[in-house]
Amino acid sequence: MAAPEGHFNFAAQPYAGVPTVILGDGPYRDLLVPPSALWLWKDKKWEYLLAESHELDASGGTLTVKIKPDLTWSDGSALTSQDFLTTFYVQFIQRAASWDFITGLEAPDDTTVVVNFENPPAVLERYVLKSNILSTAQYGEWGDRAKAIVEAGGSMDEGDGEKLGTDFQAFKPENVIVSGPYDFDYDTITNTQLTLVRNKTGYGADKVTFDNLVMYNGETTEITSLVQSGDVDYATHGFAPASEKPFESAGYTILRPPVYSGPALYLNQDRFPEFADVRTRKAFAYLLDRATIGQIALAESGKAVVNMVGFSDNFVDDWLTDEVKGKIEKYELDLEKATSLLEEAGWTKDGDAWKTPEGKAAAYEIQFPQTYADWSAAGKNVAEQFGEFGISVTARGLDDKQAPIDVDKGDFEMAMQAWGSSAHPHPHFSFVQDLFVHNIPIAKNQGGKGYGFPLQDVETSAGTVDLEKIVTESGEGLDVEDQKKNVSVAALAFNELLPIIPLFERYGNNPALEGVRVQGFPKDGDPILENAPYADNFVVLKMFRGEITPVEG
Repeated sequence: MAAPEGHFNFAAQPYAGVPTVILGDGPYRDLLVPPSALWLWKDKKWEYLLAESHELDASGGTLTVKIKPDLTWSDGSALTSQDFLTTFYVQFIQRAASWDFITGLEAPDDTTVVVNFENPPAVLERYVLKSNILSTAQYGEWGDRAKAIVEAGGSMDEGDGEKLGTDFQAFKPENVIVSGPYDFDYDTITNTQLTLVRNKTGYGADKVTFDNLVMYNGETTEITSLVQSGDVDYATHGFAPASEKPFESAGYTILRPPVYSGPALYLNQDRFPEFADVRTRKAFAYLLDRATIGQIALAESGKAVVNMVGFSDNFVDDWLTDEVKGKIEKYELDLEKATSLLEEAGWTKDGDAWKTPEGKAAAYEIQFPQTYADWSAAGKNVAEQFGEFGISVTARGLDDKQAPIDVDKGDFEMAMQAWGSSAHPHPHFSFVQDLFVHNIPIAKNQGGKGYGFPLQDVETSAGTVDLEKIVTESGEGLDVEDQKKNVSVAALAFNELLPIIPLFERYGNNPALEGVRVQGFPKDGDPILENAPYADNFVVLKMFRGEITPVEG
């Protein structure tokens, strides 16, 4: 039996976790270490799991979570408010954006957690309620070290903080203490599959209807064959368009939930001065045919980004006024504009080939996760389109676990990583992904600058802005109109400066096999299909409800 790659550090916060965690970065970890609640995207309300209620007191500066009583961990200990505090302090180690808002934490009793803040942040509710709660028995030491830094007024960028960050990246426990309806069957984990077994004392164990869940490890190529053979009941990979008809012939329904994100072109602006020139980035946006990239990658599930504001086109009408929308440049395919902008930035032509402003032949490498069939196809097409324009770009596929680490460390030229966010409908979460996760603020976790776009003193046509501050403020306050103003500033700055270049917006092409082994998958038109499959996954939610059940007989 092959030993599995990866480890079990379920680093608590979902926006900048420790890499290569086994089952740590997808929707199924909610079945192992549930959060307080899951969000119903269509209904715009919470469905509680570990929590029984929460209350945001704007005037008092507190968010209070009441925890369900009598919850237990798989080691037999009680799940209490102390585990919530441990979780939030571990998030501090991971430079979670929630700590832009948090000013203090309290646990008045075993079933009450109080998060203190200065300005009432609309998005803090999401950060708190969606955090996967971790065991103090396993993470208490780390929480205590973080708490000491917080109480001393320190940060993760100096002294004890730097050492704590380095130490935590190396923490690789041998198991996970879980509180949900399932636990790992550790004896059967291999590199190709693992089994989750019912954790009889966990939250939701009385509702879930399966004793065992088999999870297959692998990216699109491996999972495609398992779907075609009928061995998989549900999958969320980005499958190649050519796979869909064989899936349907095998009895699968293709579910197409919006993912609210997709791949973007990242340029190493710290290493290549030509990429730090906004005219170059704009030129690249004009020369790439985004509709073709999306079509090649995912057919009808890959839709070209229209508004280029850093968050899903699905939310633009909710957050931007007609006046703001009128200022958006849509970067529709225009090779003449691309040529003009490059020439203005000092690029020159040598025959059909471009030279950089430094007079070097314009030749780069674009890297992408080879195992993501949609991103791989998109990356190769991006390279082809650049080549047709006269800029030589070599496509290189990497292991999907290594690719984001290389970006964070700055070990890349061009790369494909995510834009937008499945985390929550509020644009704040998309801006965090776009501007923080693989950029200077959070790439520090891997010791690099990511794609190296400075967020302070950013020059825009509307004046000089601090984009890090604007993104934080976009999630502050309970007045939606005030939030819209900051969202608009961030959206227009993103649109004008294109720190990264969104390519297409992904919709699921998720095969679900109804009525063979499993029944209860949502049908077309069910509002739960608006839930993002990688955040508040509708199958996971329906499992907690007891609505996904075995087929009898």
